[in-house]
Amino acid sequence: MNITVNGANREVRASQVEELVTELGLPVSAALVEHNGIALLRSEWASTALNDGDRLEVVRMVAGG
Repeated sequence: MNITVNGANREVRASQVEELVTELGLPVSAALVEHNGIALLRSEWASTALNDGDRLEVVRMVAGG
């Protein structure tokens, strides 16, 4: 399916947000996801289906100082 992740069109195999985060190689514990303009709780990732044309913003949190 084709979706937009962080402004770039991508073809992905994932069918849920949780699978997408894994497919992108991001650590689940350090990612924030917005799906079609709605920020998701991590507990919602497994139950949030992806559909062709969806728009996601995925941010990886990093520690710094």
